[in-house]
Amino acid sequence: MSSPRLRPPSLIESFNVAFEGIIHVLRTQRNMRIHFGVAVGVLVAALATGVDKLELIALLLAIAFVLIAEMVNSAIEGAIDVATTSFDPMAKLAKDVAAGAVLIATVTAVAIGYLVFADRLRDPSLRLLDKLREAPFELTVIALVLTVMLVIAAKAYTGRGTPLRGGLPSGHAAIAFGGWMAVMFLLGHAKYWPLIATVTFIMALLVAQSRIETGVHSVAEVFLGGLLGALVTLVIFQVFWS
Repeated sequence: MSSPRLRPPSLIESFNVAFEGIIHVLRTQRNMRIHFGVAVGVLVAALATGVDKLELIALLLAIAFVLIAEMVNSAIEGAIDVATTSFDPMAKLAKDVAAGAVLIATVTAVAIGYLVFADRLRDPSLRLLDKLREAPFELTVIALVLTVMLVIAAKAYTGRGTPLRGGLPSGHAAIAFGGWMAVMFLLGHAKYWPLIATVTFIMALLVAQSRIETGVHSVAEVFLGGLLGALVTLVIFQVFWS
């Protein structure tokens, strides 16, 4: 008699496991928290200096490069610690190589940051707000990325729920209401702005309602998630674009 086959994980379960790994590293590894904080600072600096699309892409890739290297380093260290309980020169070498990969990623990211920000920081008369008024796409991307990073940081801090199921705050509500707020600013002078804003708000409400009805989040978690996403987007657009 053959043994029953294990059911492959669903797409949502796969994403949930991946986010749990990110949150675990963020919660347990000091260096990951430092990199995460620096990444938030870099995105804020990108807003303040008016980067263009290609520069934003370079910064996002550099941030991802560093975070991925740190996570791989943590995974290698954990696997080695489980595999051996005594000192092994090869185990030490493997950890050193993984740490070297993080160093290369970090140095590369610093070099990219320098190339992007050097001229802007040297010249204080860049008319940054004028540039940002012409860059709504970059503002929207940075607002949503910052929202996601703050949601992950909050869940890592509270340790409640799982990344895609429960916990404080609701990431789905944060993204939905952040998107609604971005639409409010981007289409503020469009002919059908009231209709589009209303439809977008109803869609955000439906996302929030679905999280409550399925029992994934409480009303408070959904409310705080929506508030976080809306406020982050509101502040960014009010300061750097409106």
